Amino acid sequence: KNSKIKDRINDKVSKYSLGMRQRLGIAEALINNPNLLVLDEPTNGLDPEGITELRALLIKLAKEQKVAILISSHNLAELQSFCTNICIIQEGKILSSESINELKHETIGKYIIELDKQDDIDRFLKDGDKKLENGFVEVNKAREEISDFVFELLKAGYKIYQVKEKEKTLEEAFLERIGGDNNDESNKK
Repeated sequence: KNSKIKDRINDKVSKYSLGMRQRLGIAEALINNPNLLVLDEPTNGLDPEGITELRALLIKLAKEQKVAILISSHNLAELQSFCTNICIIQEGKILSSESINELKHETIGKYIIELDKQDDIDRFLKDGDKKLENGFVEVNKAREEISDFVFELLKAGYKIYQVKEKEKTLEEAFLERIGGDNNDESNKK
């Protein structure tokens, strides 16, 4: 969908929006068919449509053109949606390097359960468990405990529509690996 840039071919680049300049910069970087593309905050200034287009382009380049793409970004939720590997660097040191799939499947001991109702559900919830909207509850349980918990709910007359292990987000993994919010203190020095 580079028709947007084609439509503006005779305009001065200084008249382009930030998002349009981002697209142009990526197009320029691809001219020599690189093996490695390094992008710094590539979604900065893009609207949701632009982010979706960029994500599709990067996935296509990586798969079809075999271009390795290194992205530096603070937008962790966006990275999680299309990156395959993550490297967390703090003060020039690599703290973690792993696949997104490995990270997502780290157990955090939380399950999301969808119920037909939440009437009297509080009696089954312990500290740290919580009611969510639309019939969902989040419970802290070990993998070995979840089937017994679901069985207790069924015996009490609840219908269970789904039980899903909660995946760790990239933000949670990042904070865990850098030691929580402690990095704010080092930035004040």
